[in-house]
Amino acid sequence: MAEIQDTLSEREKTHGDYRQHAHVTQKLKDTMRNHAGWDRLSAIQRESLDMFAHKIGRILSGNPCFNDHWDDIAGYAKLIPNMQALDKSNK
Repeated sequence: MAEIQDTLSEREKTHGDYRQHAHVTQKLKDTMRNHAGWDRLSAIQRESLDMFAHKIGRILSGNPCFNDHWDDIAGYAKLIPNMQALDKSNK
């Protein structure tokens, strides 16, 4: 159990307070889901936007200089065109 607490304490340094992170992230997701354009998105596009919101929540609540947050956003952003190209080539 001490190992889990150590991990949580370490993560709080980069990811911030989980309550604050959850609040920010859920507000972002609510805003996206309530927009008319949400219904036009594919599952992978929606999930990537959810992950963007998650990472933005960490940036705003935690350490904005922690490069993994930014790298993760870039990675999810790159997944979409890669998968869309793959889907087109498989048709």
